[in-house]
Amino acid sequence: MVQKSNAKRMLVMKFGGTSVGSAEALAQAMGIVESNRPNWTHMVVVVSALSGATNLLLDGAMQAAQGKPEAYLKAEVALRSRHTAMAEAFLSTGNRQERFRFEMEELISQFSRFCQAITILGEATPRALDAVAGLGERLSARLFASALQERGFATEPIDAFDLIVTDSQYQSAVPDFEASSEKTMNCLQSLFSRGIVPIVTGFIGATPEGIPTTLGRGGSDYSAAILGTILEADEVWIWTDVDGVMTADPRFIPEAHTIPELTFREVAELAYFGAKVLHPKTIRPVVDKGIGLRVCNTFAPEKPGTFVIS
Repeated sequence: MVQKSNAKRMLVMKFGGTSVGSAEALAQAMGIVESNRPNWTHMVVVVSALSGATNLLLDGAMQAAQGKPEAYLKAEVALRSRHTAMAEAFLSTGNRQERFRFEMEELISQFSRFCQAITILGEATPRALDAVAGLGERLSARLFASALQERGFATEPIDAFDLIVTDSQYQSAVPDFEASSEKTMNCLQSLFSRGIVPIVTGFIGATPEGIPTTLGRGGSDYSAAILGTILEADEVWIWTDVDGVMTADPRFIPEAHTIPELTFREVAELAYFGAKVLHPKTIRPVVDKGIGLRVCNTFAPEKPGTFVIS
């Protein structure tokens, strides 16, 4: 495990889909990484797919199963257009742009091949859907890492199926912490030793045989919690588009305000009654380990957000 002291501190940050879903949002997220990096010896960033990307991928696959390939062909165009526009906003170096475009086209081609196979079979199995669903995170991680590299920041995109080992319960896989710990440390220690910040795909893992899986609802939060637990992080920060956990939905209740501190039990109760900011399953590993967990607003990083305690 990582040896912790006053000189070695570990932060895991997770950015949700709205936090990376536009050029403005991505710039905010990168600014948060850059401003906090000097305060932490080691840092891991977990990213979701761009907002709406996973729905595009899954809808394309489901439509393909019904013999309607036009949906996935439109999804290809939309994904390519959106990620290209984001890349052009942040990548001015020709070689870096070219590399990202190559990686993007390879991932979109994988999506196309999956959907072609689904069309022939006439069925989108849970296993196939997991392989498709994780492509959005893989695109996002490469974009985020490339954009930070453009600013002279040492990063490397990492697919979480190289870190997190799960069972074969597709669409809601359960992680194997012991196996995941071994793979994670083998993969990340060399990056840490070189001062590189891993940009890790949220939401996905893989079976022991290497077959991609997804972690279900709140999967990217879960990814951050799993990695925070394995790495014995000092803190895990969940970045979203609200000022932490609110007393009500501010879109409908204008006087809603942030709850500064919550216990795990209170989070579970809120989830039971429909609150969507945190899912208790996804944060339990962190809370059980006594690791500090904060929920923060990407678009108002100066606000303290909500702190979750055991």
